[in-house]
Amino acid sequence: MKKTKRDIDGSHRLLSRRALLLGGVQLAFAGALAFRMRHLQVEQADQFRLLAEENRINIRLIPPERGEIYDRNGAAIAKNVPSYRIVIVREDTGDVDKVISNLSQLIELDDDELNRAMEEMRRSAPFLPITVADKVSWEDVSKVAVNAPAMPGITPEVGLSRVYPRGSDFAHVVGYVGAVSDYDLERIEDPDQLLRIPRFQIGKVGLEAKREEILRGKAGAKRVEVNATGRVMRELDRREGQAGSDIQLTVDHKLQAYLQARLAGEAASAVIMDCDEGDLYAIGSAPTFDPNLFVRGISSADYSSLLNNKYRPLASKSVQGTYPPGSTFKMITAMAALEEGLITPDETVYCPGHLDVGGRKFHCWKRAGHGFMNLEDSLKQSCDVYYYDLALKVGIDKISAMANRFGLGVRHDLPMSAIAEGLTPTKLWKLQTHDSEWRIGDTANSSIGQGFMLASPLQLAVMSARLATGRSVTPRLIRTIDGVEEPSGAGEPMGMNENNLRKMRKAMFAVSNDRRGTAYRSRIIEDAFRMAGKTGTSQVRNITAAERRSGVIRNEDLPWERRDHALFVSFAPMDRPKFAVSVVVEHGGGGSKAAAPIARDLMLQALYGETPPLTAYPEGDRARIKSQQERLKEIHPIADIDGRGRA
Repeated sequence: MKKTKRDIDGSHRLLSRRALLLGGVQLAFAGALAFRMRHLQVEQADQFRLLAEENRINIRLIPPERGEIYDRNGAAIAKNVPSYRIVIVREDTGDVDKVISNLSQLIELDDDELNRAMEEMRRSAPFLPITVADKVSWEDVSKVAVNAPAMPGITPEVGLSRVYPRGSDFAHVVGYVGAVSDYDLERIEDPDQLLRIPRFQIGKVGLEAKREEILRGKAGAKRVEVNATGRVMRELDRREGQAGSDIQLTVDHKLQAYLQARLAGEAASAVIMDCDEGDLYAIGSAPTFDPNLFVRGISSADYSSLLNNKYRPLASKSVQGTYPPGSTFKMITAMAALEEGLITPDETVYCPGHLDVGGRKFHCWKRAGHGFMNLEDSLKQSCDVYYYDLALKVGIDKISAMANRFGLGVRHDLPMSAIAEGLTPTKLWKLQTHDSEWRIGDTANSSIGQGFMLASPLQLAVMSARLATGRSVTPRLIRTIDGVEEPSGAGEPMGMNENNLRKMRKAMFAVSNDRRGTAYRSRIIEDAFRMAGKTGTSQVRNITAAERRSGVIRNEDLPWERRDHALFVSFAPMDRPKFAVSVVVEHGGGGSKAAAPIARDLMLQALYGETPPLTAYPEGDRARIKSQQERLKEIHPIADIDGRGRA
């Protein structure tokens, strides 16, 4: 069909619009392409230059600030302080020996650290900074900065270093940090990349190690331009990391300092525990050490002196040490018998000085015997025969089960290193461990805390708190993390017969307050703070029959390592227990002589919150106590004996 003129004109108009639309699209595309090319070639030229043949972008980690540790009142225990160091870059130095010589004329250089730096410099790329002097003073930094033109390649730097301002007081609790070692990396599955940063520090022992992840924080990152040889050309941008969490402990630094001062000169440990919440107000061991020595690497001489010390200053005896609890265990044997209904508190057992068990004589500490003993008298005078007799009625399995209920033979979950579980033996345990049948003599030994029975000072404090309250109080060391309260250790009622517990507390009160009690000389006079307790003496050697016939050798006449351990457990005030205290003096001899006086002093310091008045002590003991208080001020000023502590 022949098209009309009108149809032809319409077709032309349609083609013209399409051509115009297509041309517009092409023009827009060409314009966008040109704009993009200009953007890439002009505006982003610098960024693409970084990706040139000899350059690349690196992401480098920024170490976060480590969380700090405080006592229950906000006093710093572990903190971060500015740390100044001097570094050298070999390629900028020219004559290294000359520059080092000039530097040594300005500041004192440690020979060992300098030798290490020179060795590290030979192994490293010439553009990497090497530390030649660490932990230098601000005055030394100023000297180096002023004389910089004469020492090319030498630069002062500032970072953060861990410091323990309370010195040795918290060494066994908080521990210390140190540089990451190959051993650390091997034992950590999928280690954080932060740990591969040279000289990065992590917790090695104690709380620093047990709460490493929350104290460490999260790394930041920075983008840097590096050339083909790895030299940093410039920093492009950075994202700061997240600081580690701050931790507040339950410990009172003043009471902790007093504890350490009071234990000075002994191989001993002590625990002061709050009966209401389970808070550990003080927990320490003696001798101790300065954790600051370990932060930058302890010298071989210093470490050897600690390692070879027979009093074991590196051991946290309060949680790691396990000892036969001796007569401090007698409350457990008695509670097992009372709860089973096998005895009443008024029933008596005759003590002639020994008991024949399985063809063997088990002796009482009093050779002539105590005569007829009921529960209170037996505990007050610490008669062994009474408890031999009870144990034969109850049996070891029930005694050990009762010990577990009171916190013995249980590993308490605290963020400290190598917490011991102790041992509450059973018939099955001996069969599995020693491939031997349990003997009735083993039961007699266990009843007075000897034989296989083992407990730590921490466990003995828990036992005392549970006896005082009738609740399953558990120890708590961390009070808050970043201000958030940690769960209480108050515990639930243990389900014990309250009358039995009252009888046991009354008997413990007699130990410290009755004239015939083994701890009477270490009593508290202040009526509002009267203390209940129990002495203990645990043997570390066998006494032969021949020695008993000729007379048992006194502890004072034996070598230190063969003397008995001295123990004491207590709680106060009697009517409303606030604190439980346990003390163990290694090879200290008798518990009444060596451990009870220390426990009494610690208890009074805790109850008063400062140096107690002399009127709280027995009158005949006040002159000695006054002299002791003055001496403690001299040997340990941080002990806050007057309530004034070092900032």
